[in-house]
Formats: sequence, structure tokens, C-alpha cells
Amino acid sequence: MLPTPTTAHLTFTHIYNPSEDTYLLLDTLSSPSQTTFLSQHFPPHTPTPFVLEIGSGSGIITSFITSHALTIFSRPDLLLLTTDISHHASLATPTTVLHNPPPPNCSSGLFLDSLTTDLSSPMRRGVVDVLIFNPPYVPTDTIPFTSSTAFSNLSTRSSFDEESYYLELTYAGGEDGMGTTNRLLEGLDETLSPRGVLYLLLCAQNKPEQVAERLRTGGYGGDGSGGPLWKVEKVGSSGLRAGWEVLGIWRVWR
Repeated sequence: MLPTPTTAHLTFTHIYNPSEDTYLLLDTLSSPSQTTFLSQHFPPHTPTPFVLEIGSGSGIITSFITSHALTIFSRPDLLLLTTDISHHASLATPTTVLHNPPPPNCSSGLFLDSLTTDLSSPMRRGVVDVLIFNPPYVPTDTIPFTSSTAFSNLSTRSSFDEESYYLELTYAGGEDGMGTTNRLLEGLDETLSPRGVLYLLLCAQNKPEQVAERLRTGGYGGDGSGGPLWKVEKVGSSGLRAGWEVLGIWRVWR
């Protein structure tokens, strides 16, 4: 089992504290089934894979992949970038990468930067080879505003209000917890490269089987006319609680 990156250098007043969902992603990405898939999907003679994590939070997932690129992909030449709507996360992520160097005598991936932005909006079309997203998936009545006005208004509010706002961004998913995730999936065809793969975390309340079927049948077309057909497979699970599977990792690819 690969070591979990340390986050002892961080405080978690404004960013998401790694929890069960985070560790499920780490375990899934480093599982034999996924390291085999990734090494075969991105063999050494092919172009360098570009990995994008959306909503990096503490940076623990990207740090993990950067440090253990050779183990996970069977090649160290990864380029990694992260985005997050919170500038606190954009500062935390590179710090976590620096605090978690690769094992001795082992090459690592190349971490490029962490951008403060919405989803993958700065990316050129079709450049992302591996997309990783642990979204705000908790069903809520509303999703916090993420406009520039919303952020500028924070300067007039208490530190408690600011902390509450940023933490709400990490979990509040709107109806069925899918508000933000649906936006990502609507634009997935434009984001992923022809060989692109998405690793997406969903909880039981997100109705993951319905999401998977919608992807398989072209139900995520941004213009409403129907989208591409995707392969979808559940590749990780948190197990059962009271008869319900709480969290799952789903792999989506062309």
C-alpha cells in the first residue's frame, strides 16, 4: 500500500479536510486493477499524459499521483494541473505537493500549477487525458454563488461567515447533489482528449446508476440534442452501510 500524503502543514478553516471520499480515491487509483488499466491505456511510447484534478482542496490526491506516478502509471512523465474555485485551495495544493516528495531514487510526475477557476474553464478543448473530480456531492437546497461579486462581498463579512462560505463550496451539490457534477459532465466531451479518462466520485444520493446510464446512452449533450456514448464502470466502493453503498468511484472513458 502506498503511503498517504501528509497534510500536517495545513489548517482546514477554509479548505476540505481529507475524509473517506478522499481516501477512497487514493485507494482506487493505486489499486492493481486501475494501475493495470492506466499503464495499458497510456503505454510508455505514447505522448506524456496530462492529468487535471478539479476541486483539489488540500492537494492530497494530486500530491499522491505526482509522487507515485511510476507506480500508478508505470511511467513518471506525467504533467499535473489542478483547479479549485477557492483560492485557499489553490495555495494549499502546491504546498502539499512540496511536502510530499517522491520515494528515494524514484522519479515523480511534474506538478505544473494550481489555478483558481471554475471546473476546467481555462483548458483548451480536448487536452485532458486523466480528469479526477471529487465534487460537492451532498444534496442541498441551493449551491453557493461562485461569481466574482460573491467573493468580493466576503471582505465585508466576519471571518466565521467567510469560513462557512468556503466550506459550503466543498460539499453543497444542489438537487440530488448533482448541480456541479452535471455541469462537468455536460462539457466532458470538450474537456477530455480522445484517449481521456474521468475518475468521478458519486454518493448513493446522486443516483449513480442513473448517471452512468445517462452517460452510456448519450444523455449528456450540452446542446440538448444528445451527446457522445461513454463507457462507464464502477471501479471503487466504500462498501455497504445499513444495506446501502455510500460512495463509489466511476471510471468514464470513450
